Amino acid sequence: MITAIREIRKAKKLTLAEVAERCDPPTTAQTIGRLETGMRTVSVGWLNRIAEALGVEAGDLVKLPERADLPVAAILDADGCDAPRHETALPLPRPEPGMVAVQVRTGIGDYRAGDEIWCARLDPEQFATALNRDVLVPRPAGRFLFGRLIGREGDRLQLLPLGAGGRQQVISDPAWIGMAVKMVRAL
Repeated sequence: MITAIREIRKAKKLTLAEVAERCDPPTTAQTIGRLETGMRTVSVGWLNRIAEALGVEAGDLVKLPERADLPVAAILDADGCDAPRHETALPLPRPEPGMVAVQVRTGIGDYRAGDEIWCARLDPEQFATALNRDVLVPRPAGRFLFGRLIGREGDRLQLLPLGAGGRQQVISDPAWIGMAVKMVRAL
């Protein structure tokens, strides 16, 4: 495990001995040095002790592998395709905590077979933010309804199915809904 113990300790202008003394229970400067350099394995217990001594969260001490970003080679607009003026990179998509997904098996509406629709989970007090957006609504017995949220009256949601000619559906008091926020499509 790669840690940021040394970087954080130096940023806080602390010596190995000072961090060792602040640990509960106290330890030695050599132990802190070995943990910093990877000469000794850093357990969760050590992470918690050192984080408390440094006044940070334990997660701040762990370095995650670098995420690859995707370099932007060109920008496409109505006038054509040009190189970006400055070096630019796009972070690869990552779901936010609590998100759910819908896999599209058969094309319907604006969606094609193989699309992945990422949905932000919303609680009832947030339902209004999803008006005129595609939403996933849980139904009894493990079923779901996916469509455009076109209205809300009290605890009743009005959804328009995606396919042509579908009739409006009214759903009462769902515990949550998933608002479509990102679509991943292979070309």
